[in-house]
Amino acid sequence: MKNNCILIITSRFYPDISKSLENESINVIKEHGYDYKILEVPGAFEVPAAISYAAKTSKYIGYVALGCVIRGETSHYDYVCNESARALMKLSLEGLSIGYGILTCENKDQASIRASSDGLNKGRASSLACLRMIEFKKEIDE
Repeated sequence: MKNNCILIITSRFYPDISKSLENESINVIKEHGYDYKILEVPGAFEVPAAISYAAKTSKYIGYVALGCVIRGETSHYDYVCNESARALMKLSLEGLSIGYGILTCENKDQASIRASSDGLNKGRASSLACLRMIEFKKEIDE
């Protein structure tokens, strides 16, 4: 039986934002006929490690990274944004199909807009990116 499951890794640091991203991600994955599993991690920094661990199992055909980082008063924001993005890109370059849905926003209003179900929802966009990369790999392998 061919693997048809996409793993959604969701950071729960901002649970209302993450849940909205997750709901749209699930909708897209189901619309395209794939199964999904959701695993939660504490924050965006942990998302790449979770994907790396999961990839070693070969249970999943693709991954969607969801979460939100909002700028605060210290440089912590920059480290979390840069390092999580860098690690996810590294995993992508190693051959994993990953949709990047970690919001990096200046404030909660920006995050709410990007997580809204009526427009800019990045959960939807990141799932579409993951699905396209899955298809792209199939095209290359033909």
